[in-house]
Amino acid sequence: MAEKIDEYFTATLTALPAGTHHVVDRGDPIDPTSALTVQDVLDLFDSQLGSRHLDLAARWLRSHGKGFYTIGSSGHEGNAAVAAALRPTDPALLHYRSGGFFLQRARQVDGTDPVRDVLLGLCGATDDPISGGRHKVFGRHDLNVIPQTSTIASHLPRAVGVAFSIGRAAKLGVHTPWPRDAVTVCSFGDASANHSTAVGAINTATHAAYQGLPLPLLFVCEDNGIGISTRTPTGWIAANFGSREGLQYFTADGSDVVDTHAVTTAAADWVRRHRRPAFLHLRTVRLMAHAGSDVEAAYRTPAEIAADYERDPVLGTAKLLVAQGMSPLEVLDLYEAKRAEVIGIAEEVADLPRLDSAAAVMRPLRDVIDDAAAIAPPGTGADDGDTPLTLAQSINRALLDVLSEYPGAMVFGEDVARKGGVYGVTRGLAQKSGPARVFDTLLDEQAILGLALGAGLAGLLPIPEIQYLAYLHNAADQIRGEGATLQFFADRQYRNPMVVRIAGYGYQKGFGGHFHNDNAVGALRDIPGIIVASPSRPDDAAAMMRTCAAAADAAGALCVFLEPIALYHVRDLYESGDDQWVSRYPTSVVPIGRARTYGDGTDLTIVTFGNGVPMSLRVARRLDDAGISVRVVDMRWLAPLPVADIMREANATGRTLVVDETRASGGVAEGVLAALIDGCYTGAMARVASADSFIPLGDAALKVLLSEEQIEAAAHELLP
Repeated sequence: MAEKIDEYFTATLTALPAGTHHVVDRGDPIDPTSALTVQDVLDLFDSQLGSRHLDLAARWLRSHGKGFYTIGSSGHEGNAAVAAALRPTDPALLHYRSGGFFLQRARQVDGTDPVRDVLLGLCGATDDPISGGRHKVFGRHDLNVIPQTSTIASHLPRAVGVAFSIGRAAKLGVHTPWPRDAVTVCSFGDASANHSTAVGAINTATHAAYQGLPLPLLFVCEDNGIGISTRTPTGWIAANFGSREGLQYFTADGSDVVDTHAVTTAAADWVRRHRRPAFLHLRTVRLMAHAGSDVEAAYRTPAEIAADYERDPVLGTAKLLVAQGMSPLEVLDLYEAKRAEVIGIAEEVADLPRLDSAAAVMRPLRDVIDDAAAIAPPGTGADDGDTPLTLAQSINRALLDVLSEYPGAMVFGEDVARKGGVYGVTRGLAQKSGPARVFDTLLDEQAILGLALGAGLAGLLPIPEIQYLAYLHNAADQIRGEGATLQFFADRQYRNPMVVRIAGYGYQKGFGGHFHNDNAVGALRDIPGIIVASPSRPDDAAAMMRTCAAAADAAGALCVFLEPIALYHVRDLYESGDDQWVSRYPTSVVPIGRARTYGDGTDLTIVTFGNGVPMSLRVARRLDDAGISVRVVDMRWLAPLPVADIMREANATGRTLVVDETRASGGVAEGVLAALIDGCYTGAMARVASADSFIPLGDAALKVLLSEEQIEAAAHELLP
């Protein structure tokens, strides 16, 4: 079925008067006041045509069962002029309607075929050079276009991180993929501008600028006035961002490539010169509905839809070329030639091989874990001799080792620098490593993780801290939707190395309520491709921190490091003064996905982690006094689970109790029991876990948190 905008373009051009046309000198300025030549505009027109016909081809492919749901760029093709005003070495994180930008950026770099690239993505073909057939994204490593699948501006915190890290990496002497004067550009829609990720990212950028920190970032809001079916209030974007302190505002008509190029050039030059953020309000129009499955007539009148056709940026550039002396027929020939080119490539790639197995789909996720597990961490720093360290002291010392070993390592978060963290875990690091490497951030978890996402892309090794596990839930999508997906959708051409430190779990005394005692880890355990470390003992914690840092640096792994608050300063295990929960700084390593076993009991295996380890060890001692021999397995890693070690230790006794301080629903024990069943374990098994409850104040918390009495009772029930 023909698209009305396609028919309108052809009819409008055909109806233009022939006039008196002349040979166009392509080197002439398109306008006396413009830096663009006629040839420049022809190049922009070609990118616009490519973007438009990709949208038409996407619908053709879908109608023939050869393509998939996609969101088009029609009406936004003026963003090709945004790309033309920037350098190909400027990192770009693009809106899903920035097809014109992507094609124009490719024009700036030799040896690329962006039309074919996009069509391969639309067909899910394994030849797709960026995602390998996993998703249609605008991205290529050689174009410095970082692939995004974001539909809610969740890539903006990462863009802030990229902009910040260009200058910070240079300050630390760390090589980045981009020149020191690069400008980061990120584009997004007017509806997404209201999302917390966009609001938070813009606030973070202006917060940095207010402090005089270099942050060369150009926000590009492609404002078409409607989000799916919901209208953006007229004037909202200008009213909201037009006079924001610390955010230079520019506005351009996205239907006019000359105006868009001139304004973007001014904006990019301003950002490049001042190293401060700017906001480009690009006024656009949405054509051909929201997406492939959208029926625009359900919420817009025919008159409203037709009224937008005249604002078509492709039509606007066509009229500009006619005004320069090209005939309407010449312009139509370019339009139809591009249609034939795009459809020809579409027919060629439509039946190319696609991902044909779960293993093929999951290869980037599997490879990052396998590569990370094969990394040998570096040796330790200076020997502390026989000095016993608590968990907090051991992590502190390990962080200092990591900062010494990796020039690009940075520790940052709320209160981590001068104060040294709420619990003193980072105390002294800022004084020893300097404020460029250990620093405080604003209070916004999305901003903290976004900074880490950008820093990793810039060649740094970010170690952000989330102050409490409960605070992670404000920003978990930065790990799930942005961090974990990048290697998947970039086929590992782009990576997100980081070690996210999170203080968490329950049993903390002195602080009340679920924000400071949170035992919910389900949101982390269901994210493919990340590593989740959960140390319990001081020596393990230090070794695992070094392992995570090495895995992030060498394999680009995204590691989450869960630290049990209640064990930070514990020294004793069985009785006061026994010093059984402190240890010397380790010289050994802890491989990813390997457990630690205490004892060689033959009657019962207890599998646990975190606070469950000392609790289970105390229970095991009481059981031993009763003549019951127990071995306790500290999993240490929640992703990937140490399945081989669990199976071995479970089979050694034939009776397995999983001790899980997280919740019964969505907790860790579910995965352990499933692994035992999948591994054909035939012995007896059971679990104990905390209740499905938030954690209340004071001693009431002990009513819903797992207790040693419950562990001991469950152990007796498993025994004959």
